[in-house]
Amino acid sequence: MKLIWDIDPIIWRIGGVVGLRYYGLLFSCVLLGGYFLFLWQVKRAGGTDDDVAAMVFPGAIGTIVGARLGHVIFYEPWYALQNPLWVLEVWKGGLASHGATIGLLLAIWYYARRHGQSYAECLDRFCFSAALAATLVRIGNFFNSEIVGRPTDGTWGVRFPRYDMVPAAEAPLRHPTQLYEAAMGLAVLGLLLWVDRRLGGEKRPRGAITATFGAAYFTGRFVVEFFKAHQALPDAFPLTMGQLLSIPAALFGFGWLWRIYRNPVPSHWNVVETGENQAKATSHRPARRKSGRKKKR
Repeated sequence: MKLIWDIDPIIWRIGGVVGLRYYGLLFSCVLLGGYFLFLWQVKRAGGTDDDVAAMVFPGAIGTIVGARLGHVIFYEPWYALQNPLWVLEVWKGGLASHGATIGLLLAIWYYARRHGQSYAECLDRFCFSAALAATLVRIGNFFNSEIVGRPTDGTWGVRFPRYDMVPAAEAPLRHPTQLYEAAMGLAVLGLLLWVDRRLGGEKRPRGAITATFGAAYFTGRFVVEFFKAHQALPDAFPLTMGQLLSIPAALFGFGWLWRIYRNPVPSHWNVVETGENQAKATSHRPARRKSGRKKKR
């Protein structure tokens, strides 16, 4: 396969200044799809729409802020020190998935603490949304011609003239690592759905979904990084920054899987007694029979 990828990342412009980007459109799909996946998991356990809506704002803020700060800290700290306002220019690109993971972990911790839920339980129910995000964001990176792969041997690959800033004929053939990671994210989402069904849905051990996600996704990310262009670290360094950040996450996932195997804890979502839940309970409650005895005076 040999492909020249020279697509304008902006779908349409308003006045030549503001425009709708493919990346922004896909990120909107991340928020929408992630919401419905989380809704499915929470309502299946007896939660309500309000439980899910309460996660939207902290989840979105944690993802965006974490992704941006992760890129700044892990990949371009010196440039940020020289140009502090650049940190706020999110629309120019520069988001790190590892930073987004950290931001989401903090947002979910805040949500779990505020709503009296188990942190591991909330993580389990959000992992499906995270896997979808990992898929769609990388497709957005592909449209942006960013986070490209290393040059191939010339027999196949994709040319990114917008990335290399040269004519299309002169752009080297590179590994389309964005598509590699998108396929990996889709495979991880399929794996989570299979594990959820295999373990009986609500009968699954607490933490099983999160541990599976950590072990599978970050192991796959470690492998894909071998084909990705170096960022932050010198080319001579044996590992990339993405691999260094993926190692502890993958090991934690495998370690958690081992702990769950040795000492499983049943999954359980704490259902808060709201008006909606009370109405459901009342509708299913059998009517109390009146006693035939007369009350003594």
